[in-house]
Amino acid sequence: MARYFDVHPQDPQPRAITQAVKIVLDGGLIAYPTDSCYALGAQVGNRDALDRIRSIRRLDDKHHFTLVCRDFAQLGQFVNIGNDVFRSIKAVTPGGYTFILPATKEVPKRLLHPKKKTVGVRIPDNRVVQALLAELGEPLLSSTLLLPDEEDPLTQGWEIKERLDHQVDAVIDAGDCGSEPTTVIDFSSGVAEVVRRGTGDPSRFE
Repeated sequence: MARYFDVHPQDPQPRAITQAVKIVLDGGLIAYPTDSCYALGAQVGNRDALDRIRSIRRLDDKHHFTLVCRDFAQLGQFVNIGNDVFRSIKAVTPGGYTFILPATKEVPKRLLHPKKKTVGVRIPDNRVVQALLAELGEPLLSSTLLLPDEEDPLTQGWEIKERLDHQVDAVIDAGDCGSEPTTVIDFSSGVAEVVRRGTGDPSRFE
């Protein structure tokens, strides 16, 4: 059964955050709120958790996983980013965008798109996630909590606990954080391509 943490969305309780991060560091898979719906999260190098995410969401090897980062210093360790692209991303970050960029050698190969050698990265504007990332000290391997054959992501922590009780190790409930995923911008060619429209305004990248 999954541990259940009911946290305040603006001022998350440090004890709950510490306990949730310990679960991640012990190899666990968590469901957590972001600024654009709930997501599944685990340690970047956790092969078992990656397989569990693939199983829960029925993903193929072409799916772009996301590294949720605390800041640009962290983000820059995992993706190659030129000055022009950096300025474009900086203008809308933190926020509801995921950016696909060429990965550095810091990213495990199994997380990369098999042909493009790219990975998704984002810096969320959400206090619960920022508290998790500060305590963890590294990015979270992440994927939107969108179940197979369903059009909308799950939006309530109690429902996630009910439905995924034996598939995740913890659920962090900070209330409804919306059902719209991030806007995805692919910068792998050096030029912005809008791959998915979501919470972030895509117009500046079109």
